[in-house]
Amino acid sequence: MRFGRKLRLCGVAVAMALAASPAMAQGYSFLGDWPTRHTFADGTDFGVGGLYQYDVNDFSHDGGLLRDAHTNRRKYFGAYLKKKGVYDAKAEFDFQSKKWQDAYLRVQSKALLGKDVGAFRIGQGKLPVGFEGNTSTNAATFIESALPTQAVYENRRVGVDWTLLRPAWLAALGYYGGDLQGDNDGHTLAGRVAWAPWHQPGDVLHLGLAASRESPESSVNGLGLTNVPSARFRSTPEAGLSPLYLVDSGALKHVDEIDRYGLEGLWIRGSWSLQGEYLHANTSFDDGKPAYRIDGWYAFASWVATGESRPYKDGNVGNVAPSRPWGAVELLLRYSTLDLDDGAILGGREHDWTLGANWYLGQHLKLQANYIRAFSDRKDLAIDPRIVELRAQIAF
Repeated sequence: MRFGRKLRLCGVAVAMALAASPAMAQGYSFLGDWPTRHTFADGTDFGVGGLYQYDVNDFSHDGGLLRDAHTNRRKYFGAYLKKKGVYDAKAEFDFQSKKWQDAYLRVQSKALLGKDVGAFRIGQGKLPVGFEGNTSTNAATFIESALPTQAVYENRRVGVDWTLLRPAWLAALGYYGGDLQGDNDGHTLAGRVAWAPWHQPGDVLHLGLAASRESPESSVNGLGLTNVPSARFRSTPEAGLSPLYLVDSGALKHVDEIDRYGLEGLWIRGSWSLQGEYLHANTSFDDGKPAYRIDGWYAFASWVATGESRPYKDGNVGNVAPSRPWGAVELLLRYSTLDLDDGAILGGREHDWTLGANWYLGQHLKLQANYIRAFSDRKDLAIDPRIVELRAQIAF
């Protein structure tokens, strides 16, 4: 990695650490004292939130195809309004990608019906297929999602959904259209169920499955030209600033339906944790072409060296909460694989190994480092880059 790029990220990290140091004796309460929320007399809570991430990606052994990069990764800002047990609403925009993120209104059935039969939501949110994809963006365990998550996960759509939470299980079902950017014409029916036979702090077992059916539709561009229903599956080498997708199905035309499936598992025991997921997508066409099937999986191990546990709530995980003034340290190892070759479509195959380290400086600051060995083969072109990634994050 070039010295200048190292220096820039180190400057960000040092600045954040210096900002945190006066609050160490106060349990990192300084961000909590910011005027970012107000609670009214009736319990209604209004506030604003934000997420800022600065990344550095350094590539080597790539044949000169990948360019080193350092820039903002995300710049989220949003507002929320909620009343516990009654409703919550949120609207969030990413000023880096210039895209809307979560924007919805959710109502608790007990407040309306006097009986808890779940929560009903309308607006834009994440679709259920993809355990890692549904983890909060500011709580990402690795800097970037695993290969199969990038390729298969459908991301956010506008729709209506229902979620029922119980002590040992959860269920979700939703119907969605396009997104708030006006893209992804069509509709999707999706659902998820998960079972957590035990879920005490530091002692969790979670098993789940999810499925969806997407039906893309034709769209008309600004020139008045009709684009037939299409799809594309691809993944960067787990580097968000990469300009190149090492595996890529290319644009698939005349798509009829896309069926997605996911199997997920999580085990937490004290400071140790294992997480894994299998994702599959089956694309059918309306012009007689054979179906296109892809799949992939990942598994990773986490050890919080400072003794804390990864938190678990409502079917997903969050950031480690430090128990020491100087923060918590987490060490990680992940393997992921993705196969986009099927029949005449040669999208390529890739598998990656990632070593990671996270330093949680209170509940608002996080520094991350990943080292990736990627191995890809597409149409007999093998590219096996080595990647160093660094991230400084502040969230409130």
